[in-house]
Amino acid sequence: MKSLIPNTLTLSNLLCGIFAILSTLDGELVLTAYFIAASLAFDFLDGMVARALKVHSELGKQLDSLADMVSFGVVPGLIVFQLFLMSEGGEEPSIGILKYVAFLIPLFSALRLAKFNIDLRQNSIFYGLPTPANTLMILSIALLATYSDIDLQSVFLHPVFLISLSVLSSLLLVAEIPLIALKFKDMSWSGNKDKYIFLLVIALLFPIFKLRAFVFIIPLYLIFSLIFKPKQ
Repeated sequence: MKSLIPNTLTLSNLLCGIFAILSTLDGELVLTAYFIAASLAFDFLDGMVARALKVHSELGKQLDSLADMVSFGVVPGLIVFQLFLMSEGGEEPSIGILKYVAFLIPLFSALRLAKFNIDLRQNSIFYGLPTPANTLMILSIALLATYSDIDLQSVFLHPVFLISLSVLSSLLLVAEIPLIALKFKDMSWSGNKDKYIFLLVIALLFPIFKLRAFVFIIPLYLIFSLIFKPKQ
């Protein structure tokens, strides 16, 4: 019966992902952000609870990937597609069929999640950008494109930028780049120095840049991973 608890949390992640799809299709990106935040919370909690209760199972592992595919695979692809539609409604040139390049993101997310499930190297570090991190990056750009000043909108809604974002984020998902896994096995400084410094830098950015700070999170994550060179 204890295994029902983490699985219920995983299904809650999936449900929030479904609601995020609906809100994205309605163009309600702020509401999408709330649903994705809830999905991230449930995704964090299901693994933590499973470890605490010692109820790891193959069912839970596969269920987690299926839920992540919806919340952190389908949703970011739809978000970028919506940005393409917004771009076509503005002054930027229409790009026609090229807007469907946004759906590379769900395809590469599926590949990323499948590789993660069979890659024994990724217990303590990641190879390739995790799907939740990729979703956070895309969602933050979408919010800035929608609610920031006109100068930022002209950049983030430009078709060339959106095509580049779709391709680059897709490639980062499966790139053989060792990245920091933000998992705390203990609270010691020596074992988590890279994580503590990264989180501190991110925390300092928000008072300075406010909403724009979200744009810096993933580039800094990649830079920190290159500096600290995580090892198994």
